[in-house]
Amino acid sequence: MATVTAGTLYVVATPIGNLGDISARGREVLAGVDAICAEDTRHTRQLLSAYGLEKPLVALHEHNEAEIAWRLVERLRGGESLALVSDAGTPLVSDPGYRLVREVRSAGLKVSPVPGACAAIAALSVAGIPSDRFCFEGFLPLKKGRHTLLTQLAAEERTMVFYESPMRLVKTLEQFITYFGADRPCSVSRELTKKFEENKRGTLEEVCAYFREKGVKGEIVIVVGGSVSKKGMRESVDETEEDN
Repeated sequence: MATVTAGTLYVVATPIGNLGDISARGREVLAGVDAICAEDTRHTRQLLSAYGLEKPLVALHEHNEAEIAWRLVERLRGGESLALVSDAGTPLVSDPGYRLVREVRSAGLKVSPVPGACAAIAALSVAGIPSDRFCFEGFLPLKKGRHTLLTQLAAEERTMVFYESPMRLVKTLEQFITYFGADRPCSVSRELTKKFEENKRGTLEEVCAYFREKGVKGEIVIVVGGSVSKKGMRESVDETEEDN
């Protein structure tokens, strides 16, 4: 069993779909800590049951995180070890947890990552869109600030990664066409690592038309190529000429 150190908060990545994707160390840490902080305790209890584990659970979500963080710090000071998990994937990536991590670090206590699955990185890895430089935008604002953010992102030269719900996917892709242009490269990953996994790649216009006709179910990650400025195009041409 992995060594679990007293007074340490472990940030543990869990599978985004396929239960086999948890690391051996992740399972060992979850088995060894005194309690697990979870966004949805019902979901996490089912996950632990699948691994034959049973642990005390502490609900930690955006509505109570600031309130209970100090209590968890006191438990760590008292010699307990705790794990932090999200419903799926790596905690703090479009999920609660940073306030707790901040308070634990401010208290001079140790925070240790137990890396693993992350939907954003998984989708980026199969998109076939430049991945050497990218920005993660998570879920876009539903209304207030959406226009301003999309206007700013239209000039973003790095590849962009977004999370979206299936019910809003087509509308969001239509807005991307309006703000970014129909020819931008795009990849939509759906139900990553699950039975009906799908990765659809094409231009924004092509991908939008595909899902408009087909319909959408499951968890969604959108990867969109960045803006290619005239300066960037000129530099690419110059580099090609130098290589030749």
